Amino acid sequence: MEELWTNNSIELIGTLGGTPEFSHKSRTDEYYVFPLEVERLSGTTDRINVVVSADIMRKTELSEGAKIYIKGDIRSFNNKSGTGSKLVITVLAHEIRFTDEEDRNNVTLIGTLCKKPNFRKTPMGREICDMMLAVNRRYERSDYLPCIAWGQTAAETSEWSVGTSVKLEGRLQSRNYIKVENGVGVEKTAYEVSIISAEKI
Repeated sequence: MEELWTNNSIELIGTLGGTPEFSHKSRTDEYYVFPLEVERLSGTTDRINVVVSADIMRKTELSEGAKIYIKGDIRSFNNKSGTGSKLVITVLAHEIRFTDEEDRNNVTLIGTLCKKPNFRKTPMGREICDMMLAVNRRYERSDYLPCIAWGQTAAETSEWSVGTSVKLEGRLQSRNYIKVENGVGVEKTAYEVSIISAEKI
């Protein structure tokens, strides 16, 4: 099992929303994926894909509908198959246990801005800033994680330049949208870290 890095940490408590299915094999290790449903304070539910090793899954005997705690990190994968989203975001679980605690979604990231922040306003006048954060992990790899800031934080982060080192806290959220493909609207899901606080380091 890979060690947790302090620059990429996520804690989730939610309900297992489906049966774990085989995802992939890395060297001799097998991995499975399942959706975790995490409710926000607003009542909206984020549906987050969690990847777990076969070893951890066997120890916990996961079943649909179970309430579980997960500690891990956020991973990105560049999908080159031509089907589905180009940037695939998942959570790699390092620890899973059963719990009866309230839903939780806490993210801490330390990384570097790898694209110029995109500042915009909604039709209702709300300020938003989209950012792409490169977060280092082992073996000289990086995860590229889309992040979004709101209000005053959006205005502040919009002034930051590419290469700025950033520490942020927030939550991992899912967002459904419609993409037109061959003249037909297809429902898609985007994943991003909704920023609660951010600072230069």
